[in-house]
Amino acid sequence: MSQTNTNPAIAGYSFPPEWSKHEATWLSWPHKEESWPGKIDSIYPKYAEFIKYLALSEKVRINVRNQEMKDFALKFIEEAGADFSKVEFYFNPTNDAWCRDHGPAFLINENAEQAKVIVDWGFNAWGGKYPPFDLDDVVPTKIGSYFNIPVFYPEIIMEGGSVEFNGAGTILTSKSCLLNKNRNPHLNQQQVEQYLMDFYGQKQVLWVSDGIVGDDTDGHIDDTVRFVNHNTVLTVVEDNPEDENYELLQTNLRELKEMRLINGEPLNIIELPMPDAVIFEDTRLPASYANFYISNGHVIVPTYRCSKDKIALEIIAKCFPTRETVGIDSTDIIWGLGSFHCLSQQEPAV
Repeated sequence: MSQTNTNPAIAGYSFPPEWSKHEATWLSWPHKEESWPGKIDSIYPKYAEFIKYLALSEKVRINVRNQEMKDFALKFIEEAGADFSKVEFYFNPTNDAWCRDHGPAFLINENAEQAKVIVDWGFNAWGGKYPPFDLDDVVPTKIGSYFNIPVFYPEIIMEGGSVEFNGAGTILTSKSCLLNKNRNPHLNQQQVEQYLMDFYGQKQVLWVSDGIVGDDTDGHIDDTVRFVNHNTVLTVVEDNPEDENYELLQTNLRELKEMRLINGEPLNIIELPMPDAVIFEDTRLPASYANFYISNGHVIVPTYRCSKDKIALEIIAKCFPTRETVGIDSTDIIWGLGSFHCLSQQEPAV
């Protein structure tokens, strides 16, 4: 099903915040060795542990290429002790594993005849960096077709990791990513904002300047600033002035302090430390505790074998008192330049 004669906002749909109830979490099974050169086999046990925690409170829907990949995945999921009855597989081949960016954006309107719709943004692998991306680009439409869910087509480039939602009409994003000329060079900031509001069903877009060093997405917000309720954000800060992330994260912090929500309210800002630098083969990796994922029952946080892991987990846990906060070692996974939030996309329950 497709629907292009209007936009979701006009039709009363909106993208719910991640902490609202999920029907499922969507994943795309990792298989692209170039994303984890020399290391892909090492990521599967921790990835399967992620699935185990997801399956404790919701369905897990996994895109795989074929039966062979499904069987391969099942082996690790079984070893992790996950609840098989909650795990579903769909034969939707992908180029890569980053479902946050190529997966379907689900919007809901509980009063509509069709309560759930999908937005299929254009996807160009973060500004054309990693071709081919043709399989990833059509994943949302394939899922819409399978479940008979209407699909909207904005026909611009957008990635799920570049936007953050407060559930009260506000989107948070970064200039370094969505205003980058490798995305939509024909659009200015105001035009990008209009697309975001029209196709996510929101009322306001707030911008920070930049992302962290090593982030090949040009600065996705899900590595730097995350809403934890309608007026509170967790934002990563670097305490070492000599670190290359220090000043750009201080700039983001200053910008967050100036922001006002739709009702004129300032943001309640909670600072989250950055982990010690994670370096592999002389490459600074975009390790961040902000790349956590909120499931129905848990907040699943990437950890990096450093002393700040415990501090970060405690800070995040205080923000989500009704969920269990768990850390999963992401030291190998981050070699792919993303972690649990980048790898997942929630499907809201209606």
